[in-house]
Amino acid sequence: MTDADVTGGESGTLVEHGGAVRALAERWLAEQRDAASDVVHSPAGLWLALAAVAAGAEGDTADELRALLGVAGEEAAAAATGVARELAGTDALGVATGVWSRVPVYRAFRESLPDIGFGPLQEPEAIDAWVRDATDGLIERLPVRVAADTLLVLVNALLLKARWETPFEGSSTHDRPFTDAAGVAHAVPTMHGSVPLGDAWRAPAAGGDEPVEVVQLRCATETGGLPAVVRFVLGPEGAPAGRVLPAAWAGPERRTGLDAEQVVLALPRLALRGSEDLLPRLRALGMRTAGTRAADFSRLSPEPLRISEVVQECVLRVAERGVEAAAVTAVAMRAGSAYRPRRVHAVRFDRPFGVVVLDGSGTVPLFTAWQASAPAAG
Repeated sequence: MTDADVTGGESGTLVEHGGAVRALAERWLAEQRDAASDVVHSPAGLWLALAAVAAGAEGDTADELRALLGVAGEEAAAAATGVARELAGTDALGVATGVWSRVPVYRAFRESLPDIGFGPLQEPEAIDAWVRDATDGLIERLPVRVAADTLLVLVNALLLKARWETPFEGSSTHDRPFTDAAGVAHAVPTMHGSVPLGDAWRAPAAGGDEPVEVVQLRCATETGGLPAVVRFVLGPEGAPAGRVLPAAWAGPERRTGLDAEQVVLALPRLALRGSEDLLPRLRALGMRTAGTRAADFSRLSPEPLRISEVVQECVLRVAERGVEAAAVTAVAMRAGSAYRPRRVHAVRFDRPFGVVVLDGSGTVPLFTAWQASAPAAG
């Protein structure tokens, strides 16, 4: 079975820019070297927010953003709009972006981003209300503080609320041991079920040949769009998130089927939440000028602007009925047959593991998460 059989395949703008989102995710995750920390991110949310800002960049600022995102300047606006529209075709996924400003924003910039709402930056409470509405209350407020010298805030929000095609039976959930990254065992509520053999495989870890086990849970579709693709990844013991999570979007040519006739699953219920100031990490990835007084966003506003903060807050919950995930990325700117013994492959997520939620094409990482501590049920 190919990705196209399951999800319809990458198409349109995602063909051109999906690789840039994956590359950003891999570079970002490679910076996450601590295997003992929980992680929850939205690579797609970060790319969409920065691409919209990059539409206003010129000079060295644009060059650095282009190296990071694959686009900047004039072409970034069309890319951000096209990618957001195609991602919104994923069933049960909402995508929204807003800009609030105390300084003039060029009409050409606004018109180049027709799906983004623009408004005056006055009461932060109004932006908090927008965040709550865009995430259905999963995230309650803007993850950055709007200071007196904050001149512009761009906010991207992603929201996914999807049901499993085959829900877990609640009666099959019971406590099982989970050994956290520190080697401490905990009893955690664990769901049990099985998946079709074609929905489980092995792929190599990033930067090595060690196998990562990948299990895909299918989401139901309710609106006719392509359902989100949710994959759980279990890597070699002690491997950090950056080496394990990219296996979730490894192409079919890098996958190896399991030598089994049945795949059974033991998966903890989990609820992850995280917030991170990403500007230092983005500087390490090459976005150096945009946060300095030498920044050039002269396509965005006649006022000189620089990025003062890039903060992302994410929530991911996995339970018997389905998956919920939300991300808010804020960029603040200042200046069978008859019975016979079966070969059964059991995948027990009883130690640190990853979760990746991809768009309906199965190629763009919407959310990436690493469960290193004992899972907390939502």
